[in-house]
Amino acid sequence: MNNLSGTKTTKIIYWVGVTLISLLFLASGYFEITKNPLTYIKTLKMGYPPYFITLLGISKIAGIIALLVPHKLHWLRDWVFAGLVFDLIFAFASGYAINNNGDLVRSGIAFVVVVITYLQFHKLNHLHQEHKLVANEI
Repeated sequence: MNNLSGTKTTKIIYWVGVTLISLLFLASGYFEITKNPLTYIKTLKMGYPPYFITLLGISKIAGIIALLVPHKLHWLRDWVFAGLVFDLIFAFASGYAINNNGDLVRSGIAFVVVVITYLQFHKLNHLHQEHKLVANEI
């Protein structure tokens, strides 16, 4: 596999991952902000305060916006991925605490997608930096 096809594959994996992550976290954030009974009541029962649930929803939507801005905010994307990982770890722990196997499976799958997407992000960022160095040497 040459470097060009490897870059294309990396971009495809990255953007599929970002799309899946965006759909999941935008929906989740929207449900939290609008106090949708599907998630809000369950989250309250877990002991999270209402202000935290709303703030979490706003943070998810802001993070996804930062992921979707092309060629900008690279430094912030690392923080967004970290926040998503923490959210998923807490979702997994909360699902475990209330014996909700669906939450465990969903958060586990989402965690894998986030990690794979993050690795592709760094691979693309590294390739971009190499390209800049080569262009500057010419």
